[in-house]
Amino acid sequence: MTKRILFQFDCDPQASSFDAVVAVDSGVDHLVPYAGVQATSIEPLVHGAMFTRGGDDLKNTAIFLGGSDVTLAETLLQCVTDAFFGPVRVSVMMDANGCNTTAAAAVVAAARHLELAGAHAVVLGGTGPVGQRVARLLASDGASVTLTSRSLARAQEACDRVAHDAGENIADRLSAAESGSPDQVGSILAPANIVIACGAAGIQLAEKSDLIAAKDLAVAIDLNAVPPAGLGGIAVMDKAKPISEDSDAVGYGAIGVGGLKMKTHRAAIQSLFESNDKVLNADEIYALAKAVEKQ
Repeated sequence: MTKRILFQFDCDPQASSFDAVVAVDSGVDHLVPYAGVQATSIEPLVHGAMFTRGGDDLKNTAIFLGGSDVTLAETLLQCVTDAFFGPVRVSVMMDANGCNTTAAAAVVAAARHLELAGAHAVVLGGTGPVGQRVARLLASDGASVTLTSRSLARAQEACDRVAHDAGENIADRLSAAESGSPDQVGSILAPANIVIACGAAGIQLAEKSDLIAAKDLAVAIDLNAVPPAGLGGIAVMDKAKPISEDSDAVGYGAIGVGGLKMKTHRAAIQSLFESNDKVLNADEIYALAKAVEKQ
């Protein structure tokens, strides 16, 4: 039986031990890690992976793109697909810094508590890779999304980028807002049904009182695992825990959505070996997270 080989191409000086463990736990027979991979050096690595097997055996080789630089990983993904020759190719997944699996798990967790279509969602600290993906996935499923930053210009730039990258008509469901003061945060959250905090580690973006005051809030998710919490009153281990006796909303901490994230990551790795032509990025991994949720 042909062994399943996963090439781990990481742009950091050391390949991620986290991604390596998940790969092994996903049933990979051989993990081949490369660190410090750059756009100028990846093509021969891809050719080595795809030219050593043929026919149906090609599906037993796959590529995982990781590292802490999501922008570079996106460039590497384009370089990988550009190196393919028609049907001579292997499946590839991009999840640098856990950006896709984290965003997918957060949005699927939110959907446990209300229909996304027609919901009003707020993505606090949404200009980073995870925040932009959360906004994209919410909007693609019909939610009206307000993406915030301490700078209105940066928030608008992120909205424009999300709409452009999505390649679909979601621009009218995206709006930018400045969240530089407590009054601004309270005003932004007041009409929200969903709040997902995606800001930098160790920065609180909203007070517990802001969440309680949002009377239509159904679910609040904090993806920050480093104290202080990104959303006041939500602990890192919380999973669908009521945020207060004065609110009907429930909260999730980073580890509270982590179980679904891990299941999605493993399912995505396993799916790479079903065929030799998969390209797993935000939308594809979100679809997998939905399937995992139904299992």
